[in-house]
Amino acid sequence: MPIILLCEIAGVTRAAYYKWLNRHPSAREIENEQLLESIQYLYAQVDGIYGYRRITLTINRHREKVDLPMVNKKRIYRLMKMCRLKSVIRRKRKKYRKSNLDYVAENILSREFKADQPNQKWCTDVTELKYGNGKKAYLSAIIDLYDNSIVSYVLGHSNNNKLVFQTMIPAIQKLKEDEHPLIHSDRGYQYTSKFFKRMIDDAEMVHSMSRVGRCIDNGPIEAFWGTLKCEKYYLNKYDTYEALKKAIVGYISFYNSERYQEKLNGLSPLEFRDQAA
Repeated sequence: MPIILLCEIAGVTRAAYYKWLNRHPSAREIENEQLLESIQYLYAQVDGIYGYRRITLTINRHREKVDLPMVNKKRIYRLMKMCRLKSVIRRKRKKYRKSNLDYVAENILSREFKADQPNQKWCTDVTELKYGNGKKAYLSAIIDLYDNSIVSYVLGHSNNNKLVFQTMIPAIQKLKEDEHPLIHSDRGYQYTSKFFKRMIDDAEMVHSMSRVGRCIDNGPIEAFWGTLKCEKYYLNKYDTYEALKKAIVGYISFYNSERYQEKLNGLSPLEFRDQAA
């Protein structure tokens, strides 16, 4: 194919083509080619786990062996981006701006995790579970500190106010007229909303909240999440939401009725509650 036709297809002049053909690469371009070879070799050696920062550190540390100068991480970033190379490990989560809270409660529970009678102290929280190809489900639950029983729980597709309300409403409906539990939660947006506060006030319940960054303030429900995940969730793969839900329902039923606890005198949570009644 004639050069003139190729130039027309590429949208360049013949003069520009011959200038490019006869030009000599600059020292910078030669250096970049050496860097690219080093980057690609190192990236393959570590199975892609290095990002541009660690690639830069490694190249600079061994630069004398390949006759390269000190390089800037921004330059390595540009070269890796050009080759579409990036670390295969998970990135750090973006920091989100704090939302404005409608209200905040004090940490009244103050890690006093013992209760003298049922429905005296509750803890609640939401945890994330995955199924299928990275799909997410959310489990909301309430645990009674008297016997560690799960009072109410809901599995849903979204972590939102509706999920929390659907957990709270049946739990409140089971209460006797003279029962007004303290309910402890973290400072998630669902628990700091005016709608949640109204629900708590209507039930004449007291709200307690964990301090910022203190997961241990909500220790009992966090411990339950750990138990559920170790004894059930991590042991299986769930291809569908229905399979995950079946496993969660089955495990919580087992946990409440058949999982004996030493601190409950060898009884299950519901056996311990029935004995007290």
